[in-house]
Amino acid sequence: MEASASGGTGPAARAKTLVLVAAILGTTVVTVDSTVVNVALPSISEDLGGGLAGQQWTSNAYLVTLGSLLLIGGSLGDIFGERRVFALGVVGFGATSLACALAPTIETLVLARALQGVAGAALTPAALAVIVANFAPDERGKAVGAWTAWGGIGTVLGPLIGGQLVDSASWRWIFAINIPIVIVTLILILRVVPEGRERDPDARVDVVGAALCAFGLAGMTFGLIEQPLHGWGDPMVALPIAAGALLFVLFIVWEAKTPHAMLPLGLFKRHNFALGNVETFAMYGGLGLLFFFLVLFLQEVAGFSALEAGTASVPVTLVMFLLSTRFGALADRYGPRLFMGAGPLIAAAGMAWLLRLNADVEYLVDLLPGLLLFALGLSMTVAPLTSTVLADADDSNAGIASGVNNAIARVAGLVAIAAVGAVVAASFGSRLDDELGSQVAASPKVAAAVERAKTKPLAAVEVQGVPEDVQASVREAGQDASVGAFRVGMAIATALVALGGLLGLLGIRNPQRRVEARECPGGQLVGQPRDAARQSPCDWDAGLAA
Repeated sequence: MEASASGGTGPAARAKTLVLVAAILGTTVVTVDSTVVNVALPSISEDLGGGLAGQQWTSNAYLVTLGSLLLIGGSLGDIFGERRVFALGVVGFGATSLACALAPTIETLVLARALQGVAGAALTPAALAVIVANFAPDERGKAVGAWTAWGGIGTVLGPLIGGQLVDSASWRWIFAINIPIVIVTLILILRVVPEGRERDPDARVDVVGAALCAFGLAGMTFGLIEQPLHGWGDPMVALPIAAGALLFVLFIVWEAKTPHAMLPLGLFKRHNFALGNVETFAMYGGLGLLFFFLVLFLQEVAGFSALEAGTASVPVTLVMFLLSTRFGALADRYGPRLFMGAGPLIAAAGMAWLLRLNADVEYLVDLLPGLLLFALGLSMTVAPLTSTVLADADDSNAGIASGVNNAIARVAGLVAIAAVGAVVAASFGSRLDDELGSQVAASPKVAAAVERAKTKPLAAVEVQGVPEDVQASVREAGQDASVGAFRVGMAIATALVALGGLLGLLGIRNPQRRVEARECPGGQLVGQPRDAARQSPCDWDAGLAA
């Protein structure tokens, strides 16, 4: 990360850098804890019991509360101040991390993980709102780029650090390690993050809207998480999704009528905010599919180990770390439209390269070029996309704008995996039937193996009990079906990301160029005081068109 997001070297620039560091540290622990626990699940199960259900809920309890409460967390930041909510979220995350580390039973751990998600939902949008409040619009893209890049590093480091801690010490340390990070973050918040604007005396917590939103998103999130395990027709999937959707519709109706709405629906009448969130849904839906199916394919079909598959995408994170901040600064200078259009199209080209993959994957030849091209496009997109969505919101609702964008990004991945997962499974089953049609009809044992395989698409077909003379052909058919099904999933993911690029290129509007009147050379005849940005009285915005 560079010395200052604004490029200066004075005390104000150093203070902004520390504000950015606080925001990065606060959200990094949230992103790390989204992935770090997965490598520790076997060890947790061995220590605390709970079986498969306990393992699933140790992961999912966190994801459900985090995804369902992001909008509320953003709203609370707008009402009570982003600094206060950020600090409380960090404190809450530290306390719940300690509770996770000390959990004596699997039930206690699941409860602590759920509460950890609550704290994460408070601090994540508040951290981004802190960046919005403390960086001028012409600095914001670069700052958001740094925040995004470091968040990506945290996502990748989670499994690596977690695996090392589990192997060398105990699974409890994957939660305990959060405590010193939380302490440093809290010290920075208290020392360098300004108090911000005064609370609006008329502001009220929208209790009814918050409840409808939380239960609505929780129901849909829970159903989408469970869908790959149970299928769309299972009551554990269909009922929560239907109930959650109904409650969320009621939430929208309520927000349109209540005078103290937590989600001002007028935000969606703002062109860049609305279109930027649609692009977010398309982009992050495609990203969710890419990483879900690629890791699964590399392990089950290409024969990569879990560590090799997990680290295959490290170059993506490294490229984002190196380039996201720079592309954010360029978007500030030239406008976001080009980057939000060309970036996803370049990323989609990299994903299209991966459509060439078959069962024999040479990393340097088959995988790395596509991943690097994808990473370049993603680096061009993420910071301009986030900052453009936030730029269309006011300072008074930056928190809820951040919450909306975060929630859409998370839900997009879940929706895409659930919906496209069903398509991939159907493609796998159909191809397997086509490959083994006559053999299935001739052998009940082959038919049984095929039916078992259909419950685990993109996995090797188990040939136990299959006659030896046809085992090789059954394996080969399963491999071919897996490659074909993977390509179907990747084609859909590529199309979604490309759609995001077309939306950005054709729909996003570059904001009017800001012409600054440094040193007040013409007084009020030239500019208007920029009170909202809390700049020096002599740093005015001329407000002239480019």
